[in-house]
Amino acid sequence: MDIQFSTYYTLIFVAIVLLVGKFLVQRIRWLREFNIPEPVAGGLVAALISWGLNAAFDVRASFDTGLQTAFMLVFFSSIGLSANFLKLREGGMGLIVFLLVVVVFIGVQNSVGVALATALGLDPLIGLIAGSITLVGGHGTAGAWGSVLENDHGIPGAITLGIACATFGLVIGGLIGGPLAKWLIQRHGLKHPQGTGDAGALEAGTPNFEFPHKTRLITADAAIETMALFAGCLAFAEFMSQLTKGTALQLPTFVWALGGGVLIRNVLDYVFNFEVFDRAIDVFGNTGLSVYLAIALLSLKLWELAGLAGPLVIILGAQTLVMAAYAGFVTFRLMGSNYDAAVLCAGHCGFGMGATPTAVANMQAITNQYGASHKAFLIVPMVGAFFIDLVNAVAIQVFINVFG
Repeated sequence: MDIQFSTYYTLIFVAIVLLVGKFLVQRIRWLREFNIPEPVAGGLVAALISWGLNAAFDVRASFDTGLQTAFMLVFFSSIGLSANFLKLREGGMGLIVFLLVVVVFIGVQNSVGVALATALGLDPLIGLIAGSITLVGGHGTAGAWGSVLENDHGIPGAITLGIACATFGLVIGGLIGGPLAKWLIQRHGLKHPQGTGDAGALEAGTPNFEFPHKTRLITADAAIETMALFAGCLAFAEFMSQLTKGTALQLPTFVWALGGGVLIRNVLDYVFNFEVFDRAIDVFGNTGLSVYLAIALLSLKLWELAGLAGPLVIILGAQTLVMAAYAGFVTFRLMGSNYDAAVLCAGHCGFGMGATPTAVANMQAITNQYGASHKAFLIVPMVGAFFIDLVNAVAIQVFINVFG
């Protein structure tokens, strides 16, 4: 029996998931100790309940995916609207080094997938599906490239396979990032830079999303102005997606939302000298992040993951180990082997296996316990949401040309 929940009922379930997640993290010590994000904790409970209902009564619940897409675009718009060029310069060489670290990892991830698929007697392109197409790329990239692999390269069920792999990555990315960062912090005795974790830092232009539980004083006028900015970002994303469809400039809609935010923010800053209200953007962005993750995990169909072929489970298991090892030994060392580097590792696990919202949630779970990391919150959203999709698209095409 299929049950379709409308927008309003989806929002009700989202609120319940987030409240349950908050309750669980507050009450269960090991969830706090392993820094599991609240939306992930509540979402997995919902997914287990959904799996139980399916197993016992053959009930399959579906939620409003349009709402999920909308809040995802709100989140990425908030990243763009936070991207004042002067702030981005603060990332400095760290942003460039981290981008290079991630670019190399995409090659490693695809090589592992292709090599294991070949060794297990599968088409090498199936290894690519269990590589950066779905893990770095996420659900949107899985759907887009899945249709290409089905229609042009004869891989049956590539879209379904891709969605299942992306779902696996979303969950695992949210589970391994926090524990890895915690292990690095404790093993190396790391501490956050002094003076960066106080509430007053909110007034000093710190990156958005860094203090999700701090109180923001926002007026109705500020909220309306901020809504107008987000509306501009979403309209720009829709226009550019339609304009570039089928061309060499075609990009995922969320990339255009982020780009629109960067454009609007800096035009207002440097052309019209208009002061953008960062605190309101922060609230809207954190809300979009939490709702997106909650709906994604509400929609998780564990019975589909359980039906994955054995060889594919082996590949995804190996990818999880490779991600953790690469972040712990390569990302951590090249980014400075300090507290910021440990938080960056949590973020890298988030979007290296799942999605940028997962990366931000991972970092929030760490910084809520150990203290702020301005550098990580400057670098990860821009690399994970913008630069990496461009690089990943090129890398995927290269691997398809070689093994297709």
